[in-house]
Amino acid sequence: MKEENKNWETLGSEYLLQEPWCTVRQDHVRLPSGVEIPNYYVFEYSNWTNVVAITKEQQFVMIKQYRHGLGIRTYELPAGVCDDTDANPMESAKRELYEETGYGSGEWQLLTVVSANSGTHTNLCYCYLATNVEKISTQHLEETEDIEVVLLSLDQLKEVLQQDLMKQAMQTAPLWKYMATRHLFQE
Repeated sequence: MKEENKNWETLGSEYLLQEPWCTVRQDHVRLPSGVEIPNYYVFEYSNWTNVVAITKEQQFVMIKQYRHGLGIRTYELPAGVCDDTDANPMESAKRELYEETGYGSGEWQLLTVVSANSGTHTNLCYCYLATNVEKISTQHLEETEDIEVVLLSLDQLKEVLQQDLMKQAMQTAPLWKYMATRHLFQE
């Protein structure tokens, strides 16, 4: 069965802001119905990556850091931008885990790929599961990073999730998927 094209047509496009961490584009688009939206804003970002990292001792390698947008310090997964110098998103994830926590090695697999907001963002977030990771170094932080490494047991992680102590949706999604696929919230 042939599917009808429901894509929007871009009639014009203009960059409003082009900074290393934030690029905003204003598109003039036409929907398949003929309706036009002259001011549709698109945020262009590099792809991101994050890691559900579990040690050989079955502890989850988490971080805590301040997030100025919300004005809070929160639990997070080790995460970051997929750099052009990285061969692929998994290499980005391995680099971010190492830099932010000093952990590495282990067995790696793709857990899921999510979008922060597919309506306005151009990038994807590649979420990996790394098991049997181990401490191989100290942190290698950038001067703008203030990151605390926190090791959590499965029960502590469940508490963090159930009490909404993590706020980054692209990081809670892979954790909930990990829990659901392993039936870890069943009594």
